[in-house]
Amino acid sequence: MYNQFWPIRQWSSGLLVILILIFVSACGSQQPKTQTSSTTESTDTTKSKETAQTSRLDTVKQRGKLICGVSGKLPGFSFVNEKGEYLGMDVDLCRAVAAALFDDPNQVEYRNLTAAQRFTALQTGEVDLLARNTTWTISRDIELGMEFTPTIFYDAQGMMVPADSGVKELEQLQGKTICVKSGTTAEQNLADQMSQRKIKYTSVVFGDEDTLYNSYVQGRCEAITADRTQLVGRRAILPDPEQHAILDTVMSKEPLGPLIVDGDAAWFDAVKWITYALIQGEEFGIDSKNLNTFTNSANPDIKRFLGTEESFGKTIGLPNDFAARAIKHVGNYGEIYDRNIGKPLNLDRGLNNLWTEGGLLYSPPFR
Repeated sequence: MYNQFWPIRQWSSGLLVILILIFVSACGSQQPKTQTSSTTESTDTTKSKETAQTSRLDTVKQRGKLICGVSGKLPGFSFVNEKGEYLGMDVDLCRAVAAALFDDPNQVEYRNLTAAQRFTALQTGEVDLLARNTTWTISRDIELGMEFTPTIFYDAQGMMVPADSGVKELEQLQGKTICVKSGTTAEQNLADQMSQRKIKYTSVVFGDEDTLYNSYVQGRCEAITADRTQLVGRRAILPDPEQHAILDTVMSKEPLGPLIVDGDAAWFDAVKWITYALIQGEEFGIDSKNLNTFTNSANPDIKRFLGTEESFGKTIGLPNDFAARAIKHVGNYGEIYDRNIGKPLNLDRGLNNLWTEGGLLYSPPFR
């Protein structure tokens, strides 16, 4: 008997089969995608773990010494004496880091770097720390991928001229030639100052400190500009220091301090707090000579500072007595300043005094 509903049932059955096949096919085609997605996620996670940055702090500790980039040619900051020893404020900062880490300030390898070489050496990992009288600026902080640790010296740019030139102010350098170091803030500061004052001049640019100052002495330029402290230090070793005068004019702000590569919080914290320890040590009145008299101090702030109470050192990957180690072997900030800048260069501390003495040096609390 003819069933008028059969074609509909037959079509419905056929449609059902087709839908089932489509569903199965779709599930089958989705399975590899699911596996691929899972595999990709797993691979990305693995890569993330593999490329996770090992802190420079761990690298330095495992190596057993610090590699520090310095100038090696700037009296007061970093230079080599007749015995082949590295001396200077920047050098002592490196020594303080080594002392804090290894209880030995001599666990440092120094690399002499020109102004042009310094940032590349840090970026490529050739050095762990750059302590090379480098000015903290926004462009260096942001564009070069650098992280500045606390400022250890507040300087300013100056100008030096032959004492018999009669020059007392910048306006008297109209039409003169001026020696300046390339790759430094001094070059830009000079251009800015002379432009503002409408002074026409000719710059004679050099990339090396020795060549720069030798050229000035030889008369290739009629003035030379650099950080005032650098001018004082280099003048002291010129053939006739008294034949050169540094003008009173202050041309810029130059906050100088050590740098590390950006993005390494552990290494940044370590260098930062070791630097602050030198400043805080002076504020507490703790120096390399009287350190032992503070070991039984009842002052809780000093206990925390010296690591006999709390464990702040361990929380940042340092020995708990890192501050005591640094001061024991290198001294507090005042000792470092007097040894390298104050006595040999006869420079008053000025802005480089503690905040309690009207200066800018200030450490956050060790608590």
